[in-house]
Amino acid sequence: MAWNESGNGQKNDRDPWKNQGGRDQGPPDLDEAVKNLLGKLGLGGGGSNKGGGSASLGGKGLGIVLVLAVVVWFIAGFYTVKEAERGVVLRFGQYHNLVESGLHWRPVLIDSVQTVDVSNVQQFQSEGFMLTQDENVVRVELDVQYRIVNPRDYLYAVENADNSLVQATDSALRFVVGHSSMDEVLTVGRENVRAQTLELLERIIEPYQLGIQVVDVNLLPARPPEAVKDAFDDAIAAQEDEQRFIREAEAYAREIEPLARGQVRRLLQEAQAYREQTVLRAQGEVARFNELLPQYQAAPEVTRQRLYLETLEAIYANTAKVMVDVEGSNNMMYLPLDQILQKQRERIQQMQSNQEDRVTPLDTSSRSDSSRNSNQSGSSTGRTTSGRG
Repeated sequence: MAWNESGNGQKNDRDPWKNQGGRDQGPPDLDEAVKNLLGKLGLGGGGSNKGGGSASLGGKGLGIVLVLAVVVWFIAGFYTVKEAERGVVLRFGQYHNLVESGLHWRPVLIDSVQTVDVSNVQQFQSEGFMLTQDENVVRVELDVQYRIVNPRDYLYAVENADNSLVQATDSALRFVVGHSSMDEVLTVGRENVRAQTLELLERIIEPYQLGIQVVDVNLLPARPPEAVKDAFDDAIAAQEDEQRFIREAEAYAREIEPLARGQVRRLLQEAQAYREQTVLRAQGEVARFNELLPQYQAAPEVTRQRLYLETLEAIYANTAKVMVDVEGSNNMMYLPLDQILQKQRERIQQMQSNQEDRVTPLDTSSRSDSSRNSNQSGSSTGRTTSGRG
């Protein structure tokens, strides 16, 4: 059934466009619809509303829109800067001021704000193959830690402060490595390379005013090219052994030095004692001769004979020789009786020690008696021999 036919088959003159009299007027005009909408909002152009009433209503609506726009513009101007950040305010694209953390307001479309993190420490790594002073190639990695201290300089002093710092670090590192030997970069001189790189990097970035402070640099373990890696590993191991030997030698020196100092003090004390003993003995000899001089002057011959006999007595007392006068002969026979007696005593002591090992504890008294008898016999033998001599 068509839209213009009724249920009983008759034609219906009503249509969706509310055409009257069966006239085909087409769809409603879009401009008319917009004017009607503006009229309802009080912005004028309402069609049937004419005169001063429509003009006053349109002015009131425009005021409301302006107030709403101002409120929205004011609310949109509030912004927050985080605790670790600082805000750089630009007014019409030019630096205006620096704001701290917290809630702030700016005029939208006039001021713009860029926030910069100034509390947290940032880091990056500079690495690459570099040529040393002795014309060797090493792979060096440097870890750089920095933080932003001047947000304005960081944003506007150079085009890209982070990239500038990376390039300055690479330049400083290559300069220091180029003036160091490979052994220094790989082993003993790593701390010097790190310190020199930090000092040179600070001097390089100072004129550029990057607004960045380098906190620290850390030189990671350098590596030689793979073709010579094994040889340099051996060299590093040898240097480690050298350091270990040095520490062991120092420990040995710390152990021996007190003993040597003690021996030196002991020798000094013994020398001092010997000196005093010699001086005292000499003084005693002088005193003895001073006492002997009046006796010698009174009886020279007797005193000379007595001194001669005392001297012979002192000499023979320290001599291990036994002289035997053979009757009827003009020669003196020498017998090593002292050595014979000494060997005899050693044999007796050896026999006694063997008997002590074999006897039981009950034979202790008899063993001691036999030892005593043996000692007495040896003593009597010695006395007899000495008396005969």
